[in-house]
Amino acid sequence: MTGRGQGEGRSAVDLSEGFGERLLGQLLDRAHEMPPQLIAPLVAEEVRRIGGRDVSILLQDYEQRELVHLPGRGLTVGETLPVDGSRAGEAFVRKIAVEDEQADGVRMYLPLLDGSDEVGVMAFTLDSVEDDDRRLARRLAGLVADMLVTKNSYTDRYTQARRRHPMSVAAEIQWALLPPLAMDTPQVAVAGALEPAYNVAGDSLDYALNDDMLHLAVIDAMGHGLNASVLATVAVSAYRHARRADVGLAELYTFMDTAIDQQFGPDQFVTAQMMRLDVGTGQLQWVNAGHPEALLIRGNKVIRRLESEGTLPVGFGGVTPLISTTQLQQGDRVMFYSDGLVEEHKRGEEQFGEQRMIDVLEHVSTVTEDVQETARVLSHTLMRERGGTTSDDATLFLVEWRGGTADHLATVAI
Repeated sequence: MTGRGQGEGRSAVDLSEGFGERLLGQLLDRAHEMPPQLIAPLVAEEVRRIGGRDVSILLQDYEQRELVHLPGRGLTVGETLPVDGSRAGEAFVRKIAVEDEQADGVRMYLPLLDGSDEVGVMAFTLDSVEDDDRRLARRLAGLVADMLVTKNSYTDRYTQARRRHPMSVAAEIQWALLPPLAMDTPQVAVAGALEPAYNVAGDSLDYALNDDMLHLAVIDAMGHGLNASVLATVAVSAYRHARRADVGLAELYTFMDTAIDQQFGPDQFVTAQMMRLDVGTGQLQWVNAGHPEALLIRGNKVIRRLESEGTLPVGFGGVTPLISTTQLQQGDRVMFYSDGLVEEHKRGEEQFGEQRMIDVLEHVSTVTEDVQETARVLSHTLMRERGGTTSDDATLFLVEWRGGTADHLATVAI
């Protein structure tokens, strides 16, 4: 490949498959024992080896509105970029590499994908871009995402970079409890959003994809502040414990109910929905424990609520719950949400209401491409429609069923 690097020619740079494998292998080998603060210089060094410069790593903020520069030696740090309306944001939203022609070369923006969870965006400039560059840059971005997720387990630096506002202790607990807010597989995709991101307390969610079964729980703990956060933590932890014991939905509800009742007594409770989706067949089962009914979306339209006989909220000592079942069609989406989305209102005025939420949902669904973008844009749009504030936690979670099993993915062509 031809071209000029910064002050030197690129004609001697070998970007063949063999070179790329060696470069990525060396990066992986060196990163294993490096402390978090040295990851950025290491990445910048490897990018320079392929003729790149001005390396930036941008992480999404907690509100999913901005991409924030990660500081570090060797990284170029500039202004925070909006997710909507920037080239970096385009790469983030669409999960594709974006190339921006500039006076001194081509600026590449690459989504940092850890599996299907999106960490942020990596950017650097090359004199010119050819297919070898694109292939190697894509693989490099994937490796950088994996390193950031791994190192994040034992440093605060990445978390601090993502914060745009002070965070309450209750929200700190909730964010530490959450799984990734997005997962995307060929069979099923999920995505969620929580508001207010820096003060959320009682709302939480959890999910797991175990073989061909997607497990999901969405909860809303009574009250506000730290007490609600502690209540939610016990509820989610009890849910995970029962789920990992592989019990049925009825037993799972009973286990959560007993844990809340024994720890907090009869005066505190959690509303919840627990569901299981067979991603091979599309059969959906759920238990609704005092939570707003989920919405079934088909062809960008809400076709019905997922109604079921009521079960008492978790912690009230309800009888064995009724398990409801429905059959999804390929492409169907289900939206779970907390009452904070619809009950917000100004003094003396009516509540925002379910119908207005549905109107916004149907509009956003037609102008967004995937569930992660839909969840993000929907949360922001609803916040605007409610006047830019929320006096209660407002959570939404989308599930899209695509069908099929994952068996064929295990066969890799050699």
